[in-house]
Amino acid sequence: MTSRRDFYEQRAPHRVREADRHYHTLLNRHFAFLIPPGQRVLELGCGLGDTLAAVKPARGVGVDFSPAMVELAKARHPQLEFRVAEALDFTSAEPFDYIILSDLVNDLPDVQAVLEKLRALAHPKTRLVLNVFNNLWKPILGLAESSGWKAPTLQQNWLSADDMRNLLHLAGWELVKQDTRILWPLDTPLLAPLLNRWVGPLLRHLSLAIFMVARPRPAVPPDRHYTCTVVIPARNEAGNIEAAVLRTPELGKGTEIIFIEGHSKDNTWEEIQRVATKYPQRNIKILKQQSKGKGGACREAFAAATGDLLFILDADLTMPPEELPKFYEVARSGAADFVNGVRLVYPMEQEAMRFLNMIGNHFFSLAFSWILGQRIKDTLCGTKVLFRTDYELIAANRSYFGDFDPFGDFDLLFGAAKLNLRILDLPIRYKARTYGDTNIERWKHGLLLLRMTAFAARRMKFIR
Repeated sequence: MTSRRDFYEQRAPHRVREADRHYHTLLNRHFAFLIPPGQRVLELGCGLGDTLAAVKPARGVGVDFSPAMVELAKARHPQLEFRVAEALDFTSAEPFDYIILSDLVNDLPDVQAVLEKLRALAHPKTRLVLNVFNNLWKPILGLAESSGWKAPTLQQNWLSADDMRNLLHLAGWELVKQDTRILWPLDTPLLAPLLNRWVGPLLRHLSLAIFMVARPRPAVPPDRHYTCTVVIPARNEAGNIEAAVLRTPELGKGTEIIFIEGHSKDNTWEEIQRVATKYPQRNIKILKQQSKGKGGACREAFAAATGDLLFILDADLTMPPEELPKFYEVARSGAADFVNGVRLVYPMEQEAMRFLNMIGNHFFSLAFSWILGQRIKDTLCGTKVLFRTDYELIAANRSYFGDFDPFGDFDLLFGAAKLNLRILDLPIRYKARTYGDTNIERWKHGLLLLRMTAFAARRMKFIR
């Protein structure tokens, strides 16, 4: 290890010039995209500290084993804290919200040991963000190094994405999402922006840098439970209101049911009032919607919710309320931060979903899985579950995507993915309606969904 330290000590004077290369600008920009500002951030192998500074931490700690590199980092970024230590030797009494390994794992003698060590520096919501080189670029980078276009390095690990997923799993981490960036690392006017912003996301297997976000694999005590709020948006659903109460089970430490009535043309509001009076033993709140669309209804109801876990249950009851305990257990166990119902696994009842709607759902599934970097099989299932604390963060950051989703599904999925929440699909049995008609207008709403998908692609994939 001394020889590696000596190598980087000798390289330190050259790093200031090398840090201005376009590759490092692109790298720092994407770390800043992945990590929200104002977090407690640790970077191991911080070098000059430019990546740490780029993510704008509330508290930033950089660690490097080269004293010369740390002195340069302190001079460049005096607002941050830098320490000299080996990755395996660094300790801290405080956990961090984000841990960065930028261009480091390819250079570590024992990647698994370092990943295991980092568990002691993490809390349950910590996210580990790292990048590795795409193995396809090995001959190109070797040629660039010999030509002086790339900084010299010692022998590298050249870990594949599969290698990293396995090492993360062995060390007690769980992959949240994966993305690739940087198709053209040179600062070439017009060509670099074109290739990196617009072409790179479409040729992800050819990009240079593979980014991964992981979370500590949860170990939740079996006796830990939560209070729950089940939000039921209801528009023209009078015939389903009483059944929704009778069929919604008590969950966890107690279940609050919030009906929010959305400008119905039938007697839904009167029925909600009647049912709430008839079942005083259930904790039922009733609201009249002020905004428009299911998305607005959910946002108003979530603002009034008191439960630790927030559930959305469509009032048409096509997702049987009896399946809500499955959602609760997935969230309670820590298996996911966000549980997404999926209607496209089990056979459906006849007429539960029209053929063109089925085709549309499969299309949006593929599009969202690509955009969000996580597998999303069904974007439009009405049942979604997340922690209230996470929802409050989504709401606080809603301006990044805007507020034009009338359904609420995309708003939550976009927000959860941007905050690096672990989204998990949960298959459910989708039933046919027994009362009323759908409020979805296939062509009008389909075009709106396409617009939102394109907008999300610009904000999540085709970024600067």
